[in-house]
Amino acid sequence: MMAALRSSVAFLFTCILTPLGALIGFPATWITGSADLLYAIAMWIARTGLKIAGVAVQVEGKENLDAKATYIFMCNHVSNLDPPVLITRLPKRTSVLVKKELFKVPVLGQAMRMGDLVSVDRSNREAALESMRQAVDMMKRGLNMTIFPEGTRSRDGRLLPFKKGPFYLAMDSGVPVVPVTILGSENLMGKGSVLIRPGTVRLVFHAPLLPENFAEKENLIEAVRQGIASALPPALREANLDAPA
Repeated sequence: MMAALRSSVAFLFTCILTPLGALIGFPATWITGSADLLYAIAMWIARTGLKIAGVAVQVEGKENLDAKATYIFMCNHVSNLDPPVLITRLPKRTSVLVKKELFKVPVLGQAMRMGDLVSVDRSNREAALESMRQAVDMMKRGLNMTIFPEGTRSRDGRLLPFKKGPFYLAMDSGVPVVPVTILGSENLMGKGSVLIRPGTVRLVFHAPLLPENFAEKENLIEAVRQGIASALPPALREANLDAPA
C-alpha cells in the first residue's frame, strides 16, 4: 500500500513539475541557445521523483571516470527506471539515443529535442545514419552519449544481442566507451509495471575502453558485453559470458 502511494505521488510530482519546468527551461533555451538550464531542471525533477518513490542509487566505479572527458556510456536495460537512474548520476550532460516514438509525446518530445537527445529510427537506414551523424556532433560539442545497445528491455536480466549501430558510432568517433552494469532496477519496476517499489539500484561503471585498441567493431562489442556481464549475478554472468553477441 505504501509503495503504491509513494509511486503515485512520484508520478503526480513528475507530471506536474515537467510542464512547469518546461515553462522556465524552454524560454531560457531559446534565449541563450543553451539547454544547460533545461537539463538541470530535468535532472532535478528526475532525482526528486526517484527519491519520492523511495529509489536509492548506489554508485560504484565512478573513480574510473574523468569528469571533464567525453564518453559513450553503454549499459544493460532491464527497467524503465534505468534511464533516469543512470543519467542523473553521470558527471556532466549527456545526450541519449532515443527511439523516435518518444519524440511524439507532448512536452516530453519537445524537451528531448531542445535537450539535444537524438531520435533513432531503426527501420530506416538513412535516418539511422543521420542519427549517428547527429550523435557525433553532440560529442564534438562535449556532451556524453548514453546508449542501451540491446535496443529494448530484457525480461529476465540476460543480455540480449547488441545492435551494431552504437559500435559503428564508437569506432568512427574514437570516443572511449564505458560499460555500465545496472543491477536491481527490475525488482523495483519490472517490464510492463507502472508501480515503483522502494529499494536500491546499483550502478557499476567499468573502466573505459578505447576504440583504437580494437581492430574490429566485433571485438569492441564483445569487450563491452563482457564488461557489463562481469558485474551481473553469477548465474546471469556465466550465461551472458558464454552467449554470442
